[in-house]
Amino acid sequence: MIETDICVIGAGSGGLSVAAGAAQMGARTVLIEGHEMGGDCLNYGCVPSKALLAAAKAAAAHRRPFPGVAADQPEVDFSAAKDHVARVIAAIAPHDSQERFEGFGVQVIRDWARFTGPNEVEAGGQRIRARRFVIATGSRPLIPPIPGLAETPYLTNETIFAQKKPPGHLLIIGGGPIGLEMAQAHRRLGAMVTVIEGARALGHEDPEAAALVIARLKSEGVEILEGVTVRRVGGRAGAIEIEVAGGTILVGTHLLVATGRAPALERLNLDAAGIRHDARGIATDEGLRSSNRRVYAIGDAAGRGQFTHLAGYHAGLVVRSAVLGLRAKVRTDHIPRVTYTAPELAQVGLTEAEARGQYGARLTVLRHDFAAADRAQAEAETLGFLKVMSVGARPVGATICGTGAGEQIALWSLILANRMKLNALAATVLPYPTMAELSKRAAGTYFSPKLFDNALIKRVVRAVQRWVP
Repeated sequence: MIETDICVIGAGSGGLSVAAGAAQMGARTVLIEGHEMGGDCLNYGCVPSKALLAAAKAAAAHRRPFPGVAADQPEVDFSAAKDHVARVIAAIAPHDSQERFEGFGVQVIRDWARFTGPNEVEAGGQRIRARRFVIATGSRPLIPPIPGLAETPYLTNETIFAQKKPPGHLLIIGGGPIGLEMAQAHRRLGAMVTVIEGARALGHEDPEAAALVIARLKSEGVEILEGVTVRRVGGRAGAIEIEVAGGTILVGTHLLVATGRAPALERLNLDAAGIRHDARGIATDEGLRSSNRRVYAIGDAAGRGQFTHLAGYHAGLVVRSAVLGLRAKVRTDHIPRVTYTAPELAQVGLTEAEARGQYGARLTVLRHDFAAADRAQAEAETLGFLKVMSVGARPVGATICGTGAGEQIALWSLILANRMKLNALAATVLPYPTMAELSKRAAGTYFSPKLFDNALIKRVVRAVQRWVP
């Protein structure tokens, strides 16, 4: 029997943050991981996908015409690009390693955990009893019940990065962020790509922004079929067939299933600990505690969103509550998300449609095209726009679609997280020329009518000019 203060189940980004914080603050800490240290983000998600997208971006840069610079056809070595992905994972892995966390004083057990009671789990042939548990087991690919899929070779985000040979024609079921990121990356690296989406591609995003992304992918040769239902999947490695509604047969060499993710909770025996859960994840209160007050759930396991940075945010709240005994309350209105296609699509807070539904006529939408930014003109990257949703002078959401949108959304994440008003940004001096000026310009747009179209202001100015020496 191991007696401990904090037992963290899952060594992804959220679990690692809790374990490191708890141990370094003096709590006895056990960390249990049955698979890879670093979790999905390091091994199968954020890190490898962005590394592959970087290789694809380099290939696309050769093909892009620019004034004074001739475009050419790059020589793409798909296997070498995948080697780059592996090197990036290897370079980051020590930060998430067992050895590093043992150096913090964390006891690491490499096995799957299973609850045997409300305050006890077993793993690695040992029983662990803890004052507090943190479930940070992440999520797994959600595989839809498509006839024939189980008998057909297919890839998910957990297996596609190990493929060293380029697919001749990659078929992708799912037009969400993962599906479209992988579609563009593989197209730019030489593969034919077809995406099949049953509803609208990037259906959770601002429609205007999603349309820009989809149009760019189509212009690069990605076939995107929206509103198309998959009826059946069949074939063998190198010869995959997908039958869609209407009887059309799509043929490709490889199949990627990117239809979403489900919380990875199956092994935990949650019922033995009295932990309520469903297909969306573990039910938690505003402090991320489950129905068992000893047990917290964070990240994908908590069913509140599937982002690495969200898991990190949850981890900070749990350290505050479980380790320091302070009150913690989760928020959702300031969590950003980015689809890392080209152009990028970034969102924080409410979309325009969500804000209109919530605030109606009280809403002001401040919109500027990238073409209005001098930096965008200089770099010939004028495709895109910024849209800020504001109620009075308080922003409630921001949408950015264009080059570097993921970096630019950070400013609006700061503003929403700290509940700042537009005047804080309007009063900020930004370097020229930068894309960030577009955000300041949007803030200034809100105040311009109040200054320049105000009869009282004009009378005051005329009086000042006449009477003040």
